[in-house]
Amino acid sequence: MAVPKRRTSKSRKRKRRTHDRAPRVAIQPCPRCGDPRRPHHVCPTCGYYGEHRRIEVEEG
Repeated sequence: MAVPKRRTSKSRKRKRRTHDRAPRVAIQPCPRCGDPRRPHHVCPTCGYYGEHRRIEVEEG
């Protein structure tokens, strides 16, 4: 059975785990209302995706 000869140091372990974090959420302004939204998603403020209204949003 393979057994490591030396203990893995904290710095070596942390270097290996640098890619394990969650990716950043991309945010861009809505071209219609200017509020922030995720790309390729319906705008939660105005309810539009591209040129078409997809959801009804309550005013208020």
